[in-house]
Amino acid sequence: MKKLIEKLLGSYSDREIKRLMPIVDRIESLEPAMKALSDEQLKSKTQGFKQRLSKGETLDDILPEAFAVVREASGRVLGMRHFRVQLLGGIVLHQGRIAEMKTGEGKTLVATLPAYLNALEGKGVHVVTVNDYLAKRDSEWMGKVYNFLGLSVGLIVHGLDSGQRQKAYNADITYGTNNEFGFDYLRDNMVIYKEDMVQRGQHYAIVDEVDSILIDEARTPLIISGAGDKSTALYVQANQFVKKLKMQKFIEADDKQHHDDIDADYIVDEKAHTATLTQNGIKKAEQFFGLENLSDPENLTISHHINQALKAHGIMKRDKDYVVKDGEVIIVDEFTGRLMLGRRYSDGLHQAIEAKEGVKVERESKTLATITFQNYFRMYKKLAGMTGTAQTEEEEFRAIYKLDVVVIPTNKPMQRKDMPDVVYKNERGKLNAVVEHIIECHKKGQPVLVGTITIEKSEELSNMLKKRGIPHEVLNAKYHEKEAEIVAQAGKKGAVTIATNMAGRGTDIMLGGNPEFMAKHEMKKRGYSDRLLVEATGFADTDNPEILEARRVFRELYDEFKKHTSKEHEEVVAVGGLQIIGTERHESRRIDNQLRGRAGRQGDPGASRFYISLEDDLMRLFGSERITGIVEALGLEEDQPIEHKILSNAIENAQKKVEGRNFDIRKHVLQYDDVMNQQREVIYGQRQKVLNGEDLKPAILKSIEGIIDNMLRLYTGESPHPDDWNWTGLIEYAESIFLPRGALEYTREQMEDLTREDVREKLLKIALERYEAKEQEIGSENMRELERVVMLKVVDQKWMDHIDNMDQLRQGIGLRAYGQRDPVVEYKFEGFDMFEEMIRNIQEDTVRIIYHAHIERPPEREKVAEPIEAIHGDGPSKPVVKGEKIGRNDPCPCGSGKKYKKCCGQ
Repeated sequence: MKKLIEKLLGSYSDREIKRLMPIVDRIESLEPAMKALSDEQLKSKTQGFKQRLSKGETLDDILPEAFAVVREASGRVLGMRHFRVQLLGGIVLHQGRIAEMKTGEGKTLVATLPAYLNALEGKGVHVVTVNDYLAKRDSEWMGKVYNFLGLSVGLIVHGLDSGQRQKAYNADITYGTNNEFGFDYLRDNMVIYKEDMVQRGQHYAIVDEVDSILIDEARTPLIISGAGDKSTALYVQANQFVKKLKMQKFIEADDKQHHDDIDADYIVDEKAHTATLTQNGIKKAEQFFGLENLSDPENLTISHHINQALKAHGIMKRDKDYVVKDGEVIIVDEFTGRLMLGRRYSDGLHQAIEAKEGVKVERESKTLATITFQNYFRMYKKLAGMTGTAQTEEEEFRAIYKLDVVVIPTNKPMQRKDMPDVVYKNERGKLNAVVEHIIECHKKGQPVLVGTITIEKSEELSNMLKKRGIPHEVLNAKYHEKEAEIVAQAGKKGAVTIATNMAGRGTDIMLGGNPEFMAKHEMKKRGYSDRLLVEATGFADTDNPEILEARRVFRELYDEFKKHTSKEHEEVVAVGGLQIIGTERHESRRIDNQLRGRAGRQGDPGASRFYISLEDDLMRLFGSERITGIVEALGLEEDQPIEHKILSNAIENAQKKVEGRNFDIRKHVLQYDDVMNQQREVIYGQRQKVLNGEDLKPAILKSIEGIIDNMLRLYTGESPHPDDWNWTGLIEYAESIFLPRGALEYTREQMEDLTREDVREKLLKIALERYEAKEQEIGSENMRELERVVMLKVVDQKWMDHIDNMDQLRQGIGLRAYGQRDPVVEYKFEGFDMFEEMIRNIQEDTVRIIYHAHIERPPEREKVAEPIEAIHGDGPSKPVVKGEKIGRNDPCPCGSGKKYKKCCGQ
């Protein structure tokens, strides 16, 4: 039905583009007027726009003229004038939507249009990239246009101090990575003085590679942690124990016999990504650790360490999920193949892997602050994104972020040929075929980019090519420092480049080679510094002879290489352009489309083909048994390929299955984090009031009233008779907070007519008198700062404890499903009660400390804990639950919605 409507009316994107075309025509009509302006007149437009906005015009009112100004400035400064389709992309981004633009269509340049327009409001624009290299490159490259038009540009990368960060965030347009923006937000909500905050709010963000940031990384929270106090010895013990166990792997554990009959100590379910002890394994664990019953609640810690050790040995693979480098375990990003320096798996998994690999086991840390990318980016008043591949996840963008996707047409018609998949019976046959295809292309001078999913596969393929004497570059997480340079030259005649997944994403592959990279590389060889290499491509006015000489050398080299690459470009076009070879299908169709999209930029020819074997993880775990049956029935040899529509459909169905499952996991993560997010906003809002120097006295006095009311509820109960009240408890409690000894005394006669309201009034009168007396004693200014110092310290301490408590609640909340109750709903109710209790504790501790404080010098603020690391964790793990009372067909207590036997009951 949807396809029929699209045939009749055009797709959603077609209709939107038709609607936006008059604006593009208006921008283009202004081109002659802009060309007629001098540089100074063009620059002065920025101030003119700001004045018009201050008089009531809107950004939409000035959009055509502002875009025309950026287009003209870019032509003068960079020698690049925006195409019509790029103007379209800019309008979509300004409207707070996602622009899907194919690789090579100039997304980096597109962002200058909405970034400039929105920066005119003076509230800051954030341009978010996936790594430091791209943030630095784009801020320097596009910064030339902004600087020409009188706007400032900031850069946020790893390793800056707070002063440098403040300066970067105060710029009109700030480039940086998603991690840095998120961590700075968390750190800002841990500072004790407003002046130490670096960000100035979340106004407008343009997210480059939006699918990678808002979808691929959405399951893993950002965590800022402090030093923990847990010993690491148990990780080593658990590792020694698990090392001796016998493992058995299943594609899907439930498809096999009951686990107790299996001759193994633990089983690994590859599809569910779980590792679980069998009854035999449980007995061995009890013997090893000297326990009566591993399932007893007091043995939860040991059980947790064993489970993480099982996961480290049974599921996490070296050179696929992580590498060991210089005595450190470093995570490999599953989507890009990059090393994720500084990141650690959470919940003790990283320590378990360290124990497995025999490197130093780092102490577990305590979470000080945490947020998911989903909730961080939803704070922006306006959010936009761009990528080459977003349509397959449009439903998720709409559901989670309220973002729609508009597919922007290419500037020139797409010439790339996407060939059908070729399927082989086994891995060996597939890799042999890939090597033969590479050799065939190499012989005729056609450049080849080979995409692999793991480092291990890229190195295996590299060894096969070495044996055949084929020169090639390997680009994987182990050598990612020079990845942009390698990828930029992957289009040279006869080049063979093997890359893990999307390494080098964001760098254009130009047929014949990239003259700018070649010129810079040559200058580097001649000893030019990084600073001079940046200045060599700059346009800022200068009379510095060193910079002028660098620019002259760069221009000469660039022109020389341009002649060479232009000739080579024609030769590469003649042999069919860049050939993309995928050695495996990824779980997500989008990642495959990204790999295909590296070829066929700007109307260039190109081709793509995926080689698949029935032994690939995707086919093994999610492909149907029917396919294996067909292949077996045909009795094919390992080197015989199969091309059939049934196979192509089955592969796509397998990918859709995994995509749907991953979307559900991300939604589930968000449902839990939404609870924490509401609480986080309350706490951070309270901190902000303190930092802004608000007068907290009214809030403290209100807290005193609340404490007294709570006290009376606790100790007087329902009875109106004073004889029935717990006077001892009431007096002790009141004295522990604010009451002087002996202040609450009544004679027998006075007690006869005493009411609860009388006691309330007396307690409140004493409390307020003592508060005023303390203020007179130390002075109003000191009293206000004392209130802020105490409030800040108590809020931070209680919030950190609350994060831990909520995490523990979440780990165990799944048990509620056993009683037919929704774990998420239960988490919300229980979490709300815990939050209310925390707020009461904050009020009580704040009031108690203020009443008992002795001031010898002006009060000073101090941090409750010092952050030691910022981690992009691996998300919350699922608790493994064991127990005799749960039937195999009952709903699993972990809350997954599956039967117990198909989930934790494995």
